[in-house]
Amino acid sequence: MNRKIRVWFGKGLWKFLNEWKDNLLSLSDLLDNRKQRILNTIRNSEELREGAIEQLEKARARLRKVEMEADQYRVNGYSEIEREKLNLINSTYNTLEQLENYKNETIHFEQQRAINQVRTTGFATSLTRSSRNYQ
Repeated sequence: MNRKIRVWFGKGLWKFLNEWKDNLLSLSDLLDNRKQRILNTIRNSEELREGAIEQLEKARARLRKVEMEADQYRVNGYSEIEREKLNLINSTYNTLEQLENYKNETIHFEQQRAINQVRTTGFATSLTRSSRNYQ
């Protein structure tokens, strides 16, 4: 709907109307260009937003994976600590048992040595008495 209104007030008015018409076309072009830039900016923003959402989802997935691995390391670490603790307890118990056995063997050895000394001393005393009596 393109209406042309012409009002004649003299020579200068015709020039003014033509300039005004040119200015309106230029303004329309400027507005169209601005509209296109805004639409392009919106499209670019949407693409960037979608890319950011995708990166965020990937980061969340990586975070979940790392958290699960950390939990697994924690559980394995605690299990390893418990195993080491039990190994140390068992090793200590075995060492104490060996020491107890060595102690008992030493006591038995010392008892046998004392008995042998008493026997030897008693035998020597008996021999000495016997030889005195025999002479």
